[in-house]
Amino acid sequence: MSANPQWDISRALGVARLFHLVCGVRDACVAPFLTLYLKQLGLTAPWVGILMGTKHLIAAFWAPFCAFLAESYQKRRVLLVGSLLGSMGASLLMVLVPPLDKDLVYPSCNESDFVTTTVLPSGGALTGNVTLSEEPDSSPPASESSLPAKNTMMADASGFRKRRSDQSAQEPFSHPPGNFVVPVEGARNRSQVLLHPITSEVKEAPWPDALKQVSTAFPLPAEGTALASPANLSVAEGDTQAPDFSMEGLQWLFILTLGCMVFWELLTAPVEQVADDSLYEYLDFVDATDRYRSLWVWRLLGMSAGVCGIAAVTGQLDCFLTTDSPRGAVHFYGYSLASALAFLVSIAFPVPICRQREASYKTVKALFLLGGDPHLVLLAFTVFLIGAATSTVENFLFWHMKDHGSSELVMGFSVALGLLGEVLLHPLKAPLLRKLSRVGTVGLGLGCLAGQMLYYSFLWSWWSVLPVQILSAISTGALWWAVGALIEDLATPGTERPLSALFRSHFLGGGSSLGSFVGGFVVMRFGLAVLYQACCVSLLLWLVLLLTIQPRLPQERKVNYSKLLTVEASDTSDSEQGTERDWLVKAMREEHSDWKG
Repeated sequence: MSANPQWDISRALGVARLFHLVCGVRDACVAPFLTLYLKQLGLTAPWVGILMGTKHLIAAFWAPFCAFLAESYQKRRVLLVGSLLGSMGASLLMVLVPPLDKDLVYPSCNESDFVTTTVLPSGGALTGNVTLSEEPDSSPPASESSLPAKNTMMADASGFRKRRSDQSAQEPFSHPPGNFVVPVEGARNRSQVLLHPITSEVKEAPWPDALKQVSTAFPLPAEGTALASPANLSVAEGDTQAPDFSMEGLQWLFILTLGCMVFWELLTAPVEQVADDSLYEYLDFVDATDRYRSLWVWRLLGMSAGVCGIAAVTGQLDCFLTTDSPRGAVHFYGYSLASALAFLVSIAFPVPICRQREASYKTVKALFLLGGDPHLVLLAFTVFLIGAATSTVENFLFWHMKDHGSSELVMGFSVALGLLGEVLLHPLKAPLLRKLSRVGTVGLGLGCLAGQMLYYSFLWSWWSVLPVQILSAISTGALWWAVGALIEDLATPGTERPLSALFRSHFLGGGSSLGSFVGGFVVMRFGLAVLYQACCVSLLLWLVLLLTIQPRLPQERKVNYSKLLTVEASDTSDSEQGTERDWLVKAMREEHSDWKG
């Protein structure tokens, strides 16, 4: 068979490893940082949740449909190459979306020019942000009861002062655009500034023009209270983080972003499933599907390298960007470059040219199997809840880290820690599933995921997220190993892959979509900390319910006949006395012990 180039297994596996590596780098360039970029454009949590929910919904149903059409019409390579080329260009459309406030996109390399803080007046709401210009330490401190005439609020010629879009790296919270310059003496040592009504000196500034651009109203807390902690910021950001720009401008920004993301996702979604189906079918023709199981490691390694590399490049280019796009545009340039490399590799990607020998309705069989098995129904609800919970981490964890002064490099390193931990834990997969059983490992993964959610709600510094990322090896890796093992045990012959795809696309994607929709509004109303605490409570409640219901379900097991074919001839003798030598009884006992754990 090796003489036929179509069945060159070593070459096919080498190309597949390289393709998974490059696709991992490609996905890591944008996916973890996408919501951070949307925030830089000026969109708030509810809008971002709608965008990400739509993205997950498209991926959940569009990718399987495209894979089915490509298989039916034998156009897998055309779809694979076309998707990579199309996504390379569609991703750059996001860079063309204009931000809501262009003053946020001009970086400043000198971070010591001014210090920014959000202050609240006593007995009223303040419109806009306040920038406190630092004065020499020798100047006398400002009075709390009144400010000198020279310290009244002044607007520059444009009505607003340009500031860094990532100024939150210097303080525990970020601010909406639209800043008023307030030179306050001794501001370094002040934790609160009380402002009085605007003087006539300020009225001379071009307020009508300024108010056309931004009108921000902060909610009024208890009198004399200032937003001085990230915990308070999460709630305040939900209601006021997005300044009340003209609703027409905000709607146009959302519509443009939604159109670009939908078009981009329609082109990107089919790549992974079409490539996996093609490679699996290619290896299945020569009975080499056992080598397919190790390819996921290369994708994780590519994602680990990509997420750290693009974050480092973005940090280095911070002071050299001159475009009108936020600094996150570098991620899309990296994505396009990686897509070009993936396109070159896809030309040699192994795609079988033989038609299937019989019509396939395996997805329909998987659906019927799912509806008739209570174990699979319970597992489907579990996967749906996992998708809803993990979507809140993917969408808003970097926002939470940004509020505590984290840089993108630290964010990328936190993601890489979880991915590498999953790779390092993989040698313990078999002992873990054998000692804890499949259901026990699912319970352990849910518990670790709930613990991570609770920990995220109490972040106190930019580095505090790093230690808990080690749990991602269990809450992601071990959890999905157990889910995959349960699917293989419960599936009928020939439905393992369709059933697994059903869980990963429809149930996980549907849960991620719903979690994104709901999570955005929860962040707006209650804050990020409350969102993660709610996810923790939901996961723990479902864990208790799962462990309560699972033992009460009928434990029906199917005999794995493949093991019966490998039994030694001495065990098949009818002359043996006693059931201990009966090969059928031994095989059934082995299967039963594996299921019970």
